[in-house]
Amino acid sequence: MAKQRDLTTARWRKSSYSGNTGGDCVEVADFPTRVAVRDSKNPGHGTLTLTPEAFAAFVGFVSAS
Repeated sequence: MAKQRDLTTARWRKSSYSGNTGGDCVEVADFPTRVAVRDSKNPGHGTLTLTPEAFAAFVGFVSAS
């Protein structure tokens, strides 16, 4: 089982595109070895943590869609 990260001190930020979509977007928080991602509408419903490389691949995939 993966170690659960303490995200209480996370500095969350929304995408610059969030104003264009009515606020329906994700928020991200950077850590030294991970990037945390959560739903901006339901921030308490779970967080996904990715390596910076996996996050870059995710962003590349979404941008290409």
